[in-house]
Amino acid sequence: MKFDNLLKKILKEDIDYNKKETRTKVATLASLVGLVANVLLSLIKIIIGVVISSVSVIGDGFNNLSDAASSIITLIGFRLANMPPDKEHPYGHGRIEYISALMVAFMVILVGFQFIKTSYNRIINPHPVKFDLFPLIILIFSIFVKAWLAKFNYDLGLKIKSSGLRATAIDAIGDVLTSTVVVTSILVGRHISLPIDGIIGIIVSLLIMYNGFNLVKDTIDPLIGEAPDEDLIRAINMDILTYDYIIGTHDLMVHTYGAGKTMATVDVEFPADIDNLTIHEVIDTMEKEIGERYDLTLVVHMDPLGPESDEVYKLRKSITRLLEADPIVKSIHDFQILENENEKAVEFHLVIDGNKLDKDETVSILKDEFERFIKKRFPNISFDIIIDIEY
Repeated sequence: MKFDNLLKKILKEDIDYNKKETRTKVATLASLVGLVANVLLSLIKIIIGVVISSVSVIGDGFNNLSDAASSIITLIGFRLANMPPDKEHPYGHGRIEYISALMVAFMVILVGFQFIKTSYNRIINPHPVKFDLFPLIILIFSIFVKAWLAKFNYDLGLKIKSSGLRATAIDAIGDVLTSTVVVTSILVGRHISLPIDGIIGIIVSLLIMYNGFNLVKDTIDPLIGEAPDEDLIRAINMDILTYDYIIGTHDLMVHTYGAGKTMATVDVEFPADIDNLTIHEVIDTMEKEIGERYDLTLVVHMDPLGPESDEVYKLRKSITRLLEADPIVKSIHDFQILENENEKAVEFHLVIDGNKLDKDETVSILKDEFERFIKKRFPNISFDIIIDIEY
């Protein structure tokens, strides 16, 4: 609450984190704070590093300088991501923010790699590190500044759903660890003869690079397309089932095109004897209410289910019971019996848990295996199984 009040005073307006204008102002504020803080920390550390002849402190200073550049990239990326949709990009430019976060990650890795070479040279050609209490106090103070910046960016990143700010926060946490190791090296280096400055410098470099690789992973996942949150999927499905006439759902898919631009599609099942106008009104209400509740655009496909004869019901139940005994099977839907001249044909969708599959189990292999398996139990029926893999 205090954090929101502080932002309200700075921005001089009520805070609505879902508004594009507010998100832009908050991201600008975070980037400017990060830019100023990191430039100051960088200059202070580089000067201290030169004075006490510590390559690890100098490297930490250049790491902060790269963080300042990262703040600029984050700000530019955020503003580009907020450009409105156009003919070439009808879903907006939101994913540019992920690209800017990826650029930040690569810069972090580059700084770490360059610093490894410098630290290795210091091990080969060691120089004593001068101990001075005042620079040490300044370095310790910088750790607390970085810890505050990490929390500042992380909290804002959560509030405005910004991957760029969250990446900056994670980078700042890495800097806290890095600076802590540097301070430790200065204290320990007074008491041992090893080239501790160069050794700690390499450790710092590896921490920086590790942090960078984690940032790469975190930003590439949404660019490629990551699985939606299971709690969100469960909540949407449960909410849909609360509407009149709806008796089932399947094939819920969620696609994110950056913060504030999420689209979802789902098939909903209802009795076929409900008239079109009635069910259409229910669907319209559902799309509007659920879309507003979860901040997304929901598109619903209507899937009417006709009445089942006792024969169809028993056959569907038998097949369902048989197949769902397999741990990789999640559910069955769109079950149909097609009467041909020579034989009875059954068609249905079989939903498979992709997390339980081996890498070599393709859709065609699964289809063939399940059709052969079910054919042994029902030899007089032909089967056409449509495999849907969900993660």
